[in-house]
Amino acid sequence: MDYKLALNKEDIAKYIENSKILALDIETSPLPKYRNDEKSALDAHKSTITGMSFSVSKGSGIYVPLHHKVGLNADFVETWGWIKQNILMNENLTVVIHNAAFETMFFYALGCIPQCKIYDTMAAAQMTLKTKTEFRELSDCGLKNLVQELIKDKLPKFEEVTNGMFFDKLNSEDFETIRYACADSDYALQLYYLFNKWFDENMPKHRFIVEQIESPTAVYVGIMKYNGVPLDLDLMHEKGLEAGLQIDQLKEDIAIMTDGIDVGANANTKAFKDYLYRTLGLPVLKTTEKFSEAVDDEALILLSEWCEQNRPDLVPIFQMITEYRKWNKLKSTYIDGYLKFLNIATNRIHPDLMPLATETGRFASRNANLQNTPRKDNDPIGIRKFIAAPKGKVLVSLDFSQIELRVGAFYCRDEKMLETYRNNGDIHAKTTSVIFNIPFSEAIDKGADHYKERRTIAKNCNFGVFYGLFPKGLQRTLKFKAGLNKSIDECCEIISKLKAGYKGLEKWQRKVKKQAAEDGYIETYLGRRRHLPNITSANWKKRSFAQRCALNTPIQGTAADILKLAMGRIVKGLKDKIWLRPILQIHDELVFEVPEDKVNEAVNFVKECMEQQAFEAFDVPIIAEAEVGKTFGTLHEI
Repeated sequence: MDYKLALNKEDIAKYIENSKILALDIETSPLPKYRNDEKSALDAHKSTITGMSFSVSKGSGIYVPLHHKVGLNADFVETWGWIKQNILMNENLTVVIHNAAFETMFFYALGCIPQCKIYDTMAAAQMTLKTKTEFRELSDCGLKNLVQELIKDKLPKFEEVTNGMFFDKLNSEDFETIRYACADSDYALQLYYLFNKWFDENMPKHRFIVEQIESPTAVYVGIMKYNGVPLDLDLMHEKGLEAGLQIDQLKEDIAIMTDGIDVGANANTKAFKDYLYRTLGLPVLKTTEKFSEAVDDEALILLSEWCEQNRPDLVPIFQMITEYRKWNKLKSTYIDGYLKFLNIATNRIHPDLMPLATETGRFASRNANLQNTPRKDNDPIGIRKFIAAPKGKVLVSLDFSQIELRVGAFYCRDEKMLETYRNNGDIHAKTTSVIFNIPFSEAIDKGADHYKERRTIAKNCNFGVFYGLFPKGLQRTLKFKAGLNKSIDECCEIISKLKAGYKGLEKWQRKVKKQAAEDGYIETYLGRRRHLPNITSANWKKRSFAQRCALNTPIQGTAADILKLAMGRIVKGLKDKIWLRPILQIHDELVFEVPEDKVNEAVNFVKECMEQQAFEAFDVPIIAEAEVGKTFGTLHEI
C-alpha cells in the first residue's frame, strides 16, 4: 500500500492531478465540552473534522491532518478552502464517499453544500443483492463488513487503532494513523468499481438510481440531519404534565370500575386480559398470532361493539381504556419519546431519516420517528404544535398533491384519470363524497370540518383499489382507521364504483400481476427492483400479498423516485440559498425552516424543483401544494 501524509494544498493537488474520480473520508473528534458525551464524534454539532483522506487508485491514498493535537497539521483555512473549491464544488468531479450523509453534515457545518457528483457506496451496497432475492439491509452495509465480505480484506477497527483515545489524540505522523485514515478512502474507491461492475453486469438501472437518485438524496439527508427539527420545549413540558394528570385520573377511574385490576402502562397486562376473558367471561373475538386472546386496539373495539348489544353496562370500561391508551401513547411516544432524543447542543431533534429503509424506496424515520405525528382529530394535546419555528422564522411545507394516484394514472393510462389530472381535477375528493355521502363541494373544501381526516380515508380507499385490496380488507381499513361501519356488500360497491369509473385500472392490474409472476420481480419505471419470490406460491395468503406488492411497488416506488429527484434539484440550488433549511421529510412532503421575509422566494424555488417533469416519459402534471405557519400544527395554505 502507498499511503502518505499531505500537509498542504500543493501535496493534495499533486496527488489528485487530473483524476476525474476520487474517494474521500473524514475522521472526526469531539469538541472539548462534549468529550464525555456518548457518540459525540458522530455529531457535527459536537465535533469537528480531525482530518481527511483521499484515494485515486487502488492501494494508494493521502491523509490530510487538520486538527490533531499531536504531530503536524495542514493549515486549516487554506487547505479546507482549496478542498472545498477544487473538490467539493467541482461539478465535473465524481467523489466517492461511504455514507455521504455523514460527511455532508460536517461539510454543511462549514458552509459547504457539495456540488460535485457524489457517489454513495453505502447506497450502492443497499442496491445490490445479498442473496438471489434479498437486497442488503443498512446493517449489512458498514464499510468494514463490506470489505471483509466482498474484497476479502480486513480493515483495522477504530478501537484497535485509537486504544480508547479520540482520533485527534493520535500522532498525525504515525503510519498507523495514516494507514487507518487512508484505508477508508482506498476501499471505498475499490467498492465503487466493484459495485459498478456488478450493476453493469446484473442491474444497470440500479447504477443509474445510485448515481442520479440515491446519492444526491444522501446529501439532502445529511443537510436535514444537521439542521434538525426545532421544538417548543416549554409547550412540551406543559403538555407532558397535563397528559400525566389525565393518565393518573383515568387509571384511578379504571381501577374503581375493575375492582383494582392492574392494567399497566398500556392496558395489555395478563391481569387485564384475565379480567376480560375469565372474570367477565367475554367472548374471544380476536386472537394473537400465537392464538391467545388479543387485547390490542382492534380487539377492544370488537369487544366494545359486542358489549353494546349484549353487556351495555361494560361499555364505559372500554371507553376509558381507549382514552387511557390514547393518552399513554401520546405521552410516551410524542412527549417523553421525543424529549429522549433532544440534542443538548441544539435543543432540537435530529432524527435518522433513512431513504432506503423500505423495499419501495420510501423513507423511514427513527430516533425519533417524526413521520407518524398524529393529526388533530385523534390528538387532544396538539403534538404537531411542538414543532415550532424559532423567532424570525416560519415553517414552510410543500406536499405533492395526489402523487401516487398521478403515478397510477401514468401507469394504467386510464383516459378518465389522465383527463382529470390534466384538467386539475381531484380524484380523492370524488371518493370522499361517495364514502361519506356528502356533496362534492364539501369534500373539496379544505376549510370543512374533518377535511384532512376524511380525505385520508378516501386515499385509503383509492389506494386500496389500486393496490388490489379485497372488500374485507377495505371494510377493516374503514372500520379501524375511520370508525366507519360498512358492510361487505357496501365495500364491494365502493370498489366496483371506483373500478367502473376507471376502466384502464383493472386491465393494468391484470397485466402487472401476470408479468410479475413470469419475472419473479417488479420494477419502478426507473428500474428500482423488488423481488417477489411468493408471487407463484401455492399458499393463497402469501401469493395475494405478493400480488398486492406487485401493484403498489411501481406506484409507491416511482412516487418515491420523483420526490428524491426533486431533492437532488433542491441540493443544486441550495448553494445560493443557504438561508433555506430543509428539516424534515414526511411521505410526499418536504418541510423547511425559512426566514419570515423569504417565504415567497422559498416556495417558488421548491415548487419549481418539485413540479418539474420527473423524467422524459412522465406526462401527468405534478403539483406541490405549499403551506406556511409558525408551527407544524398551524400550517395554512399559501
